[in-house]
Amino acid sequence: MTNNDTYHVPVMLKECLDGLSIHPDGTYVDVTFGGGGHSRAIFEQLSPKGQLIAFDQDPDARANAWSAPNFHFIPANFSFLKNHLRVMGIKQVDGILADLGVSSHQFDDTKRGFSIRGDEALDMRMNQSGELTAASILATYDEEQLAKIFRAYGEVQGAYKAAVELVKQRKRAPIKTTGQLMEILFPLAPKFKDHKYFAQIFQALRIEVNQEMEVLEKFLLQIPDVLKLDGRLVVMSYHSLEDRLVKNIMKRGNIDGSIEKDFFGNVLKPFEEITRKPVSPTEEEIAVNSRARSAKLRIAKRVSDGK
Repeated sequence: MTNNDTYHVPVMLKECLDGLSIHPDGTYVDVTFGGGGHSRAIFEQLSPKGQLIAFDQDPDARANAWSAPNFHFIPANFSFLKNHLRVMGIKQVDGILADLGVSSHQFDDTKRGFSIRGDEALDMRMNQSGELTAASILATYDEEQLAKIFRAYGEVQGAYKAAVELVKQRKRAPIKTTGQLMEILFPLAPKFKDHKYFAQIFQALRIEVNQEMEVLEKFLLQIPDVLKLDGRLVVMSYHSLEDRLVKNIMKRGNIDGSIEKDFFGNVLKPFEEITRKPVSPTEEEIAVNSRARSAKLRIAKRVSDGK
């Protein structure tokens, strides 16, 4: 069992392990297996009685799995966490880790279309069996739909202008590659900020293709049921939309951040924050792995059922 740092360098590895507060005989879940870096480090701290369950919907990730009686790889989206644990006869676990976003492997694979570098097919599917792609979105969504996702998921300035231009250009020829997309939108990109602009456009398309916000909501709402009392939830996010949902669930126990109280006025919340503010990677880590720069790590402990 060796580290596969060429697939994905695990971000804030020590901080994640400390956050999980691993018990050797406990049961842990890594819902974003990827290159297996975090999973391997967790597994190395477990006894033969401990268990690690890893989720990943990307078929490429399966090659990084290993064989062990107490390691289980589940090739599925983590929104189905609770169902898969029940099938395994597991009601609750001691810790859950989620490293959200796109792996280095997915960014670097020229067939996937995640990167703004080069001229790649507009795919952006994390699950290669999914039907929706970035190309199909650009071919079928109208101006309002495109503007909505650019605005909501990318916080793109001039979202409607970009949508109108894309619909106009696709009437002349299908938009099939990342290079075509950027060429069409380049005149609309803010001067000296085109890299950020395209990153926001790509992020919005990727989130829509993979329904990332809906998946994250479903996952987070399952946590109070599958995490034991005193169990740890460790989540790393890479943009404000994800971080807002994670913060709300940890602070308030719900997605929208509203406060719920019992008859006596006590705030009902299933979690206690271990980190009041998100943890960021060190400058030393960013120097080695630039993709860690935007990571925000939040850690919480389950303290009640929130009822």
